[in-house]
Order: sequence, then C-alpha cells, then structure tokens
Amino acid sequence: MANPARTLFIISDRTGITLEHLVRTLMTQFDDSCCERMVLPFLDTPAKIEAAIREIEAASVHDAAPPVVFSSIVDETLRARLKEADAQVFDIFDTYLPSLSAAIGIPHSGHIGLSHGMGDQGEYDRRVDAVNFALNFDDGSRFRGLAEADLILVGVSRCGKTPTCLYLAMQYTVRAANFPLTEDDFLVGRLPEPLREHRDRLFGLTISPDRLHRIREERRPGSDYASLPQCRKEVSAAEDLFRSNLIPFLDSTSVSIEELSIEIMQRVGVERHY
Repeated sequence: MANPARTLFIISDRTGITLEHLVRTLMTQFDDSCCERMVLPFLDTPAKIEAAIREIEAASVHDAAPPVVFSSIVDETLRARLKEADAQVFDIFDTYLPSLSAAIGIPHSGHIGLSHGMGDQGEYDRRVDAVNFALNFDDGSRFRGLAEADLILVGVSRCGKTPTCLYLAMQYTVRAANFPLTEDDFLVGRLPEPLREHRDRLFGLTISPDRLHRIREERRPGSDYASLPQCRKEVSAAEDLFRSNLIPFLDSTSVSIEELSIEIMQRVGVERHY
C-alpha cells in the first residue's frame, strides 16, 4: 500500500529562496507525488509563527500524517516554538550551526536575512552592475566595452545564451556578454570581427537541432528560421566554427542552467563571486 501524500512546508524568516533550493535538491531523490510543497517566507514574529503552526496542524489533520517542515528560522525562541508543532521538523540551523561554531571557534551572529539582504552594499552594487552588463551586451547589441566582459557566450539564436548570462550575473556577479552566430558568419567560416580580439574569453553553446526546432517554432511557427533542416544546418555550422577556432563549447540541450553556468566558469577560469 502506497504511503499517503504529505504536505512539505519550507519556512523561513526571510525569502526562503536558499532553503527552497536545498529542499528541491533533496527531493529529487524521491517521487514528486510524495509531498505537496508550501513555502512560508518572512516568518519573523511570534504571531506569524503561530499562524504557520495553525496551517501546519491543519495539514496534519487533512493528510492524516504529520507534515514535513524544513526551517531556516534564525531566532532561537521562534525555532523552539515551531518544533512544538505536530510535524517532523528539520531545522537547518540547529543541524549545522553548533557544530560549525565549535569547529571554527566563533559564535554565530543570530542575524537574519544575510544571505539575500543588502548587507554588503559594494557586493550588491557589483551584482546590479553585472545584471545591467548582461542586458546591455545581450545578443550582440553592443561591441564597444566587450573588453570588460568576464566571458562572452556565442552560439546560434535561441540556444540559451541570454538566460545563462543573466544567471551568471545574478548568482555569481559575472559580467557575461553574448553574441549570436548568423548565416553570414557561417558563409565566410570566420568569427564575427568584434569577437576576434576577445578569443580567450569566448565560450560556445550548442543545442540539439530537434530541441532548437521546438523552441523556434514557439517563437516563429512555420518559418524557415524554425524549420528542422535550418536548425540542423546552423547547429552543425556553429560547432564546426567552434572547433576550427578552438573555442570550448557545451551542449545546453539537457543540462540545467545551474550546471551549465558552473561548468562554463570552471572551463573559462572565471572566479565566482557571491
């Protein structure tokens, strides 16, 4: 007999984004149907914790099973109260902070919101600057200033260059530009002229022709641009260009943007910033 579905709560005193990423990673090891997730952010007062506990206990009655609760609440009093709920509580800070504090010999601060707050104004400004850079240098829209890029992604249209650049900017403060490869480039068999002097920072993205065809069909259905033969032709020509110019490249077809970004940084030698 299958186990009943249970509610899984992700509870935080700030956005809950970091904890949600962790929980998603853990839950990839289980059947998606085993739990229904609910995120409760900004629970930073006793009243909010009490409201959350009522919601948790209502889910316990509905599911006929104690909910699973992941918590990143910093305040010890609020954490203690949450543990009194009719639930299986996994407290991230209780699990790691005491051991970590003992290991490095420094007490933890007890401050909330440091992961996604603006505690370091300089770091925040650099992140905003990196995002603006990615937007300003999207899809080959600018040439002047490319020398300031940490890396430049190149590839055919709709292969994933823009979202990867934005993720690198937002997550790691990397100044990433991107540049499309077009029919003109394939005809002459050379890199676009603005890119030639920045060869050491170029990284190629490729994609399966079938996947590219489906993406382009959503954008321009029935067009030559979206046809499968055109997609095959462009992908093959782009990969030939990468090889002939010794440009490293990755296939974005079945790789998450997180994995793609990390591997690109490692292979280009770009330093991570947080």
